[in-house]
Amino acid sequence: MSDKKRLKCVISAVAPIRICDLGGWTDTWFAEQGTVLNIAVYPYAEVQISVFESTEDLVEPEIILNVENFRDRYALPTPLMEYDKHPLLEACVDIMSLPKNISIEVNLHSEVPPGCSTGTSAAVSVALLAGLDLLTPGELAPYELAMLAHRVETEKLGLQCGIQDQLCSAYGGICYIEMYQYPHASVSPLLLSNNVWWELERRLMLVYLGRSHSSSEVHKRVIQKLEQRGADKSVLRVLQRCAQRGKNALYDGDFVEFGRAMIENTEAQMELHPLLVSETAKKVIDLAKEFGAIGWKVNGAGGEGGSLTLLFDEHSTNKRNFLRELSQIGEHPKAIPIYLARMGIRRWITRKIP
Repeated sequence: MSDKKRLKCVISAVAPIRICDLGGWTDTWFAEQGTVLNIAVYPYAEVQISVFESTEDLVEPEIILNVENFRDRYALPTPLMEYDKHPLLEACVDIMSLPKNISIEVNLHSEVPPGCSTGTSAAVSVALLAGLDLLTPGELAPYELAMLAHRVETEKLGLQCGIQDQLCSAYGGICYIEMYQYPHASVSPLLLSNNVWWELERRLMLVYLGRSHSSSEVHKRVIQKLEQRGADKSVLRVLQRCAQRGKNALYDGDFVEFGRAMIENTEAQMELHPLLVSETAKKVIDLAKEFGAIGWKVNGAGGEGGSLTLLFDEHSTNKRNFLRELSQIGEHPKAIPIYLARMGIRRWITRKIP
C-alpha cells in the first residue's frame, strides 16, 4: 500500500452465525422449493475496514486483507485476475464496484473455528459485503446482501450452495425461510415472547465436534442422487415438515415438541446418507441424552467434523454436568458459548476523519 495516503474513515460490520437449521438441504437448487427454520447466534463474524484516501492517481483501489484467524495479511493484486489465498474473501471484493481513488485494509475475525458447519463463511461474506457496500453509491438491504453473498459462492466460485446461511446472517433472529423458487425466498422472523426467547437461549448448546467440516464424497453422492431426473426426493419433504413443526413448537413455547422436530430432522439427514451423522456426533448425542437432552440437530449438511446443536430440559444443572463429561469423548469436542442474536447484519462508521 502506498505511503502517500490519509486515513479517511473506519467501517465496522458484524453478522451472526447460524445453528439448528431445521429443513436444511431443502434450500438448494435441486430441491427447487424448500422450507428452513434456523437460529442466528453470537459469536458473530467481524469485519473492520480502514479506508485511506490516496494522494496519488490510482488506476485501481489498493486493497490489503488481514485474515486474523489464519494469520494471513497480504495485498490483492490489481487487477484481480484469479482468486488465490482466500477465494471467498477475494471474490467478495471482486464483486463490488469500489471507488478507484481509495486504499483499504480489511481485517476479518471470527471466534468460531473454521469448518464448524454454522454458516460462518456466509456470515463473513455478508459482513464483508455490507462493509464494502458503504463505500459504494446507495445501500443494499439485508435481502440484497444475502443474495449477493450467495452469488459470490455460486457464480464467482462455482460452489454448491443453499440460501439459508446468508439469509440468517442478514436478518438475524429465528428465521422461517420459505424458498418458493430457487434462489428466491420469503423470510419471516419469528416474534417470540421474552420468556420463550430466554428459555430457548438457556436450553440450547453448540458443541464443536473437534475437527473442521469440509464437503466430502458423501455430500457429492447425496447431491448426485437428488439431482437425477425422477429422483425420490420424499425425504426433502420430511425435512421441510421439520422446519414447519419447529416453527409451530416455538410459537407454542413447547420445547419438548421443538426437540422432537430436531431429532426427526437429524434422522432424516441419516436417511439421505448414514454418514451425514458422524460417529463422534452419535457419541455426543448419547452422552447428552444421559443428562437430560430432549433435542439434537447436526448442524449444516452433516458429515465428519462440524458441530451439533443440543436442546436440554428445564434443569440447568444437567447442562453443566454434561459439560464436565464432554471431554471424555474422542476427537476432543467442546462447547462454544452462544447467545441468540435478535439482530442480523450491523454496519456503521466507527471513525470518520474530517
